[in-house]
Amino acid sequence: MQNPVLWLIVTVIDIYMVIVIASVILSWLISFNIVNRYQPFVQQLGLFLRNMTEPVYARIRKVIPPIAGMDLSPLILLIALQFIQRTVIYLF
Repeated sequence: MQNPVLWLIVTVIDIYMVIVIASVILSWLISFNIVNRYQPFVQQLGLFLRNMTEPVYARIRKVIPPIAGMDLSPLILLIALQFIQRTVIYLF
């Protein structure tokens, strides 16, 4: 990967995918009562992850609502990010 712009785009997408995965894992840990959501660190981390992901999730939910209580927006977002990343790499 010689192009610095390509490297930057791929790195930003990778970081955002990690944020999405962390958001999903934290929501599971809170749902299964493994971590205390009232702990200050968990609250701050949850707020950061929610602020980073919720605007994109909301747009996806407008098109594809939760199915049987299962929110598919993180999965759809990860697939879309992977597609964008591979397309950018292919084009450059």
